[in-house]
Order: sequence, then C-alpha cells, then structure tokens
Amino acid sequence: MNVLGILPFARFLLQSCLSEGDIAVDCTVGNGHDTVFLSTLVGQTGEIYGFDIQQAAIRQTKERLNKENINTPVHLFCQGHEKLKDFIPSSLHGKVKGAIFNLGYLPGGDKTIVTTGVTTIQAIQALLDIMAPGGIIVTVIYHGHQQGQEEKNDVVSFVKRLPQEQAHVLHYEFINQKNNPPFIVAIEKRKG
Repeated sequence: MNVLGILPFARFLLQSCLSEGDIAVDCTVGNGHDTVFLSTLVGQTGEIYGFDIQQAAIRQTKERLNKENINTPVHLFCQGHEKLKDFIPSSLHGKVKGAIFNLGYLPGGDKTIVTTGVTTIQAIQALLDIMAPGGIIVTVIYHGHQQGQEEKNDVVSFVKRLPQEQAHVLHYEFINQKNNPPFIVAIEKRKG
C-alpha cells in the first residue's frame, strides 16, 4: 500500500518533528512500543516523559526499555496524562517537540480502564502550553467501544475549536474500513 496506515503515519509525523536531543512525551505508555520508538528519535541526548494510570503499563514499558537496551533518559510516571505539566520540569516548558497518545485501553489489559475525553483534553491543553512552536501532538483515537465513542466525540469537538493561529489540526482517517478503525488527530503548535 502506498498510503501510510494509521500507525506508520503516526510515526511519520513524530519523525518530522523530533530529532537527537529533543524532548518528547508518551502520554499513554501502554506496552512501551511508542516509548522505544521515541527513544530512537531523540537519542541519548534527548529525554522522554511517559505517563500511564496503570502500574502494569509502567512495568511493561520498563521491561521493554531494558530488553531493547535503551539508553535515552526516560522518566515514567504512574499518573494520568492530564497531570503531565506537573511532572515535566518547568525548565523544559517551551521545549517539548513531540507527543503521542494511543487512546482507549491497555492492549492485553483490563478493558474497563480507559482514557476519557475530559483528561485527554486537559492533557492536550497542557501540551499546547509547554510545547515549542512547530511541535506536534499525535493522537491515535480508538473508538470501537462505548467510552471510545464518547472520547472521540469530545476530542474532535475540542480540536475543531482550536484557533488556527494557535494550531494546525489534521484529521487522518480511512473512511471505507469496517469496525470503527482508529484514526489520527494531529495538532501542530503554531506559536508560543
């Protein structure tokens, strides 16, 4: 396929904004795949801040980082992503270049523990406050479950109202696939 799938496109967007020495945020560390990918982009001189409300996700991410011999400084917090501004040092505010969310539930985990529109919107607002101009927030929205539908509606409604002077918002979606396939909402910060 010549058109990038959802996850390859998410990675393409992150590659476009992150390089060696940058600061990145994994807002839903899950099983650690995105944290490892971010480490390949920011290298040993960059830093990653990762958040998840489930201790199992933090543990699995640590295990994956160790297995992959990742030397990037990675700071993991068993906290909701809406609190990210409290855990990323103020000296780095204005320097964050990229962030990713994979919304929904932890793959292989408890499907009743899910992200919500309220906390995701709070996290997006916090990221827009602390990102560098040109930084990108990649939000992969899984909406094949009841809470996912509600979160999708809340997040899409919120980002549609962001002033274009503040951010460019992209909606990337395959519109002829069955079973509520995931899609991307990407937000590029335009000014400080």
